[in-house]
Amino acid sequence: MGEVDPAFIQEPQHRAKLYTIQAEEIPVIDLSSSDPSSIEGLVKEIGSACKEWGFFQVTNHGVPLTLRQSIEKASRMFFSQTLEEKRKVSRDESSPCGYYDTEHTKNVRDWKEVFDFQAKDPTFIPLNSDEHDHRISNWTNQSPQYPPNFRDIIVEYVEEMEKLSFKLMELIALSLGLEAKRFEEFFSKDQTSFIRLNHYPPCPYPELALGVGRHKDAGALTILAQDEVGGLQVKRKADQEWVRVKPTPDAYIINVGDIIQVWSNDLYESVEHRVMVNSEKERFSIPFFFFPAHDTEVKPLEELCDERNPSKYRPYKWGKFLVRRKGSNFKKQNVENIQIHHYKIA
Repeated sequence: MGEVDPAFIQEPQHRAKLYTIQAEEIPVIDLSSSDPSSIEGLVKEIGSACKEWGFFQVTNHGVPLTLRQSIEKASRMFFSQTLEEKRKVSRDESSPCGYYDTEHTKNVRDWKEVFDFQAKDPTFIPLNSDEHDHRISNWTNQSPQYPPNFRDIIVEYVEEMEKLSFKLMELIALSLGLEAKRFEEFFSKDQTSFIRLNHYPPCPYPELALGVGRHKDAGALTILAQDEVGGLQVKRKADQEWVRVKPTPDAYIINVGDIIQVWSNDLYESVEHRVMVNSEKERFSIPFFFFPAHDTEVKPLEELCDERNPSKYRPYKWGKFLVRRKGSNFKKQNVENIQIHHYKIA
């Protein structure tokens, strides 16, 4: 990506300190428990992690290691190609699936390149963010020629991510005192979930740029596979310090997104995070973003609201929110991108 141009430079208050606190205390939760008494303990652990951190890691999650190794290898092979080859499967504003290397977060360009792939092909989505326009469009995936079987590997991996997502959503539902399958209706038909392959090349100015700027995830849940290089930082709720998440071999990092914050009526909070760059090593990561169907109306769940704890958010249509949010990835804007706090009831 060459020398740092001004588009990559973060405001001084948002730059990463190169020596940061290592967050070894982010909970690591073993999902292998299956008997009823340990499920109760598991639910408690998940609830506590969601409340105190908004982040946790899971082990014994059931995703085959060989499959994870396959997608990681395929990702490295894809990004090792020339820019010309990668741009043959470029995404654009009309269909945000495929390769991209000029994404913006909070109006500053990220030091990364990505390849996006929708979990459902096609994915049905509103044509635009206009509340009064009910036309539906669809996003379809691109299939790079290289590496061979790239699409098949991604499709198989996405299936595993969906299974894990449903399992985690059940545990989160139980931790909120809801029926285990309470969230299933929002995802079972036409979810808008997608997987992203990230490549962060070495950056000569790690004190100025970020791989991804500070942000909160807009969806329900994010499942992240990161390599041994690391770089993910989470804003610790207790003291607002940026802490680095130490890579745990074969584990997945899970974080609660904005939708769960709204559904839970602020019982659980979507937490700000960012990615540091490395001056010597490239980094790869693979997040899976678990998103509901486009026509889902997102609002606090009735079971979690009462007279003493009234609804804290106005409802919003997920598809319209997503389309508007995606638009800001492509160019610098003069206003803040759409956030859930815009729907907060004062």
